[in-house]
Amino acid sequence: MLPDTVHKLPQAERFAYAKLLAFMTRVDNELTVEEMSMFEQRLGTALLSPKQRDMIRRALKNPPPLEECLEDLGDEAGRLALRDAVLMAASDGTVDEDEREALEEIAEHLDLQPDAINRLLAWTVDGYAWMQAGYDLLNDLSR
Repeated sequence: MLPDTVHKLPQAERFAYAKLLAFMTRVDNELTVEEMSMFEQRLGTALLSPKQRDMIRRALKNPPPLEECLEDLGDEAGRLALRDAVLMAASDGTVDEDEREALEEIAEHLDLQPDAINRLLAWTVDGYAWMQAGYDLLNDLSR
């Protein structure tokens, strides 16, 4: 799990963060096992109440519009949500055009640098390579 600050955000921003991630799971109209795994992991960091978690899980079937997801996000919550949206979009091995477009809209709403998505995607690729190197190391340790 990523060391993080999501749990330190105000409750309303944690809920908005989770809504944005629910939105991202459905951008390409496909929910993969990898995306669901990443979603559940990141949802755990938000420390939402059971009622809120149920509401977010229902949003997986019928996500709110992007504009609604962005309403209650502050600067830090928005950046964390964008980072995790990039991780989720890339978790199945590809970021399709619809996912890329949504990520760019989020970055623009947050008034981030024009290369924000490219930089986050490069960081994600590096992170997945690091994780794969760890799996390779574990396999190499076997007798």
